[in-house]
Amino acid sequence: MARVVLPGPLLLDAGGHARVDVAPQASTVGEALEALFALHPRLRARIFDEQGRLRPHVNVFVGQESIRYSGGLSTRLRDGAEIVVLPAVSGG
Repeated sequence: MARVVLPGPLLLDAGGHARVDVAPQASTVGEALEALFALHPRLRARIFDEQGRLRPHVNVFVGQESIRYSGGLSTRLRDGAEIVVLPAVSGG
């Protein structure tokens, strides 16, 4: 089983849940996110673009490692993995 951790700006689209346990059969980040979207469909548009790719301003980590450097959505998951989704924050 993997757990997806969501920050405050995404909670409304996740029914107020900051942590969501997803399908135990998810073996990659992409599969875990698809399981998340099955539970909370509005998150898809916040995390993926219209082509089904991770939005450029959204960072995803498995543990402390960014998936941008570990295989992207194909990053393999171990049982009990924690996936953290972090939209970039900007301002001045």
